Amino acid sequence: MLELPTSQSIRTKIPDQRWNIFPAQVEQAKQLAEKTNLSPLLAQVLLNRGLSTPKEIQGFIDPDTLDLPSPMEDFPDLPISLELLINAINQNQRIAICGDYDADGMTSTALLLRSLRFLGARVDYAIPSRMNEGYGINERIVEDFHEEGVSVILTVDNGIAAHKPIARARELGLVIIVTDHHDVPPTLPDANAILNPKLIAETSPYRTMAGVGVAYVLALSLAKSFGKARELRDVLLELFTLGTIADLAPLTGVNRRWVKRGLQLLPKSRLEGIQALIQVAGLSGEKNLKPEAIGFRLGPRINAVGRLADPQIVIELLITDDPGVALEQAMKCEQINQQRQQLCETIEREAIEAYEQGVVNAKDDRVMLLIQPDWHHGVIGIVASRLVERYGVPVFIGTYEDELKQHIRGSARSIPEFHIFEALECCKDLMLKCGGHKAAGGFSFEAAQLEAIRSRLRTFAHSSLEPEHLKPLVTVDAQASLDQIDLRFYQQIDALQPCGMENPDPVFWTPNVRISDQKLIGKGHLKMMVSQEDLDAEVLMPSQKLTAIAWRWGEYYPLPKYLDIAYRVRTNEWNDEVSVQLEVVGVRLPSAKSAVEFSYSQRHYTCTLLERGDTKELRIRNFKGEILSIQKGQRIGTLGKTQQTAKEVDVSQPQYYHLIKAALQALESPKTD
Repeated sequence: MLELPTSQSIRTKIPDQRWNIFPAQVEQAKQLAEKTNLSPLLAQVLLNRGLSTPKEIQGFIDPDTLDLPSPMEDFPDLPISLELLINAINQNQRIAICGDYDADGMTSTALLLRSLRFLGARVDYAIPSRMNEGYGINERIVEDFHEEGVSVILTVDNGIAAHKPIARARELGLVIIVTDHHDVPPTLPDANAILNPKLIAETSPYRTMAGVGVAYVLALSLAKSFGKARELRDVLLELFTLGTIADLAPLTGVNRRWVKRGLQLLPKSRLEGIQALIQVAGLSGEKNLKPEAIGFRLGPRINAVGRLADPQIVIELLITDDPGVALEQAMKCEQINQQRQQLCETIEREAIEAYEQGVVNAKDDRVMLLIQPDWHHGVIGIVASRLVERYGVPVFIGTYEDELKQHIRGSARSIPEFHIFEALECCKDLMLKCGGHKAAGGFSFEAAQLEAIRSRLRTFAHSSLEPEHLKPLVTVDAQASLDQIDLRFYQQIDALQPCGMENPDPVFWTPNVRISDQKLIGKGHLKMMVSQEDLDAEVLMPSQKLTAIAWRWGEYYPLPKYLDIAYRVRTNEWNDEVSVQLEVVGVRLPSAKSAVEFSYSQRHYTCTLLERGDTKELRIRNFKGEILSIQKGQRIGTLGKTQQTAKEVDVSQPQYYHLIKAALQALESPKTD
């Protein structure tokens, strides 16, 4: 008798992932669906987000219905900040903003520049050099402001840990107001006022704001003091929305409330710079912008400037009212972003080659520390994120800062089980500079310390991680049938928008999906058709086909014909017709059964392997719909269209024996499209 294979014996090239599927809460989801008129699938997603009552769901879907406390109540230093700025404006004193070179810092700077100038302030700005000075206000900037006759310094997206520069400003008689959102150090700097959501109650809806959120609260409160909030509100809200999403701030609390409003304004933006940016990004004519459009189209064009060029390009883009200047600056952003893309592709390719060739042993070390010369440290953080996505290990990636290769500077990105900041703290005595939080960080050290730091990181990783953690993680909300995925269901999912950090797009999974019509598109993307068949059914029924896209999965082409897939639900518009499309984020070999198509004696068959406990059953279906079933170790099988009409057959007879052998060979080596 031929031996039936197990599904684990079938091997092919697919992403090596780990899936974390939320536990199904069938009864709770059913009850919640009945009370809210939502589908049980969506009710399950809401339960996964911690929402379990109709009232909570109503507040989540329509956050404007919730009561919002006054920021004057939640930010103790907001009244004094307003008083200092009102006095400076009324006395015609010079105000200077010290910003940052990322999207959050640049949009914050532009937001405060626009609002302060509209309110009559004499205001200018400075941003430290990414290449030469690094992040945050420094003593050089303070000295320059003082020489220029500045009376008030306003930091945005930085300053909470800048003790020396702030002490120098106070020493020179300057007023300094810190607006920041980064983690608070044990001792606060001696500023005149500090606005930071990390200093307020954890239950406050303002707690999750990025730097641009703090700037928005300050600017809007100041405008209210002058009776001009109505004129500024929408313009400031657009900048808040752009900066919040581009900075990957959590889309919860006031961020969700205000971003939801801001997204409605952006397609018809009142800002020439945003209109121009939308145009060069190819989003003109879009009626509804989602956070993903900003995160993947607008945000990178802004961030690229801060990484590779002069942030003034973005500031001028966002504060100009001249369409010609706006388009000129937007085109510069576009060109710089193309340069950024090329650099990222080159560095990522070289990093992958180094990994594959064994230059680093991330699986054994449980962490990747990769240092290469001639990489641009302005973009290595992006590459670090891609390597984490690809390999599922914490990544520390760096390059040499000098021609003599004496100093190394880099970025780190992590997986959920590994704490970057704590890892860097373990190496702090070997570092020149380091900092960050759980998911990301930055560092610099002398090249002579490289192996010592590698050893420390390896030790920390072994204390934090198990081998099973070292795979890319796919978090899945619920199991769905492809027949449930339609435009009506998509519209219900759309009520969860804006989706982003801490409110991710729902991910569903479907078992035993048939993959067909595969082809490569664009720069290494994989497009396919997917359909679902009930492999246990006595009669094979046709299923609807859906288009699916797997971004950056070209190396896995072609995929096996049958897979479990995890996906997000998207839409595609073509010739004014809207259809549902799946964005595949995960695949795995079918856990309970494997199925392939094969030919024998010039006839077409489908075979499936069913595993129920210790019992294995091979089922072969022919073009007539007849099913040959044989269990492991048995000589007698059954043949027929239904269980009721099936007849017993001796599968050791040649016509059955050779057919079964062909099916087993197909299962061992599944063919692909």
